[in-house]
Amino acid sequence: MTSLNVSLPKVLKDYVEGQVSDGGFSTPSEYVRALIRDDQKRRAQEKLEAMLAEGLKSGEPTEAAPSYWAARRQALTAGRRKKRAR
Repeated sequence: MTSLNVSLPKVLKDYVEGQVSDGGFSTPSEYVRALIRDDQKRRAQEKLEAMLAEGLKSGEPTEAAPSYWAARRQALTAGRRKKRAR
């Protein structure tokens, strides 16, 4: 694991130390890692929700049966072959 030093005003340092003692964290580093993981999860959820909203707006749904995926793979393969032939 690598290190990252962060400068905080006293009021924030005191807050972090309070969270460590009250929140079941062993160290300030553990608390900060938990904050970062929570932020990563939140951002991933936001991205997923945006993608879902975009999908809902994209038009009529298509059933993604095995035959659909086979046709998509075939079209992609044909497109790649055309590019290589140029």
